[in-house]
Amino acid sequence: MSLPAVWRTRKQRYALMGEICKKCGVKIFPPRDVCPECSKPAQTPYSFSGKGVVYSFATVYQAPEEFEEYAPYTVAIVKLEEGPMVTAQLTDVDPEEVKIGMPVEMVTRKLYEEGKGGVIHYGYKFRPCIE
Repeated sequence: MSLPAVWRTRKQRYALMGEICKKCGVKIFPPRDVCPECSKPAQTPYSFSGKGVVYSFATVYQAPEEFEEYAPYTVAIVKLEEGPMVTAQLTDVDPEEVKIGMPVEMVTRKLYEEGKGGVIHYGYKFRPCIE
């Protein structure tokens, strides 16, 4: 990801900042200029709670080079409390302990590094809810 793209998407990657459609009330993540439900402008920022449940998941054993240090790791589709679904890596959990419907919460973590001494990319991952 280029540095300008990293800068432009920092709010959604660090704080799950999306948008809400004023016309139909749908909460949108990632942010878009047009509501996917009613095709009206949706440019009002909305901060998601970061809480959700595991909707589906898979464990990655043969990871791409940038993610080899985490293998095996679990990638999940998380259904946020507000409705949208996001794909993210799970952290702080053994792959064998992951279950559909498991409550999770967003945390900001290192995603990958562009080579030795390269730019370190941070973003959202999800971990089991700690209560």
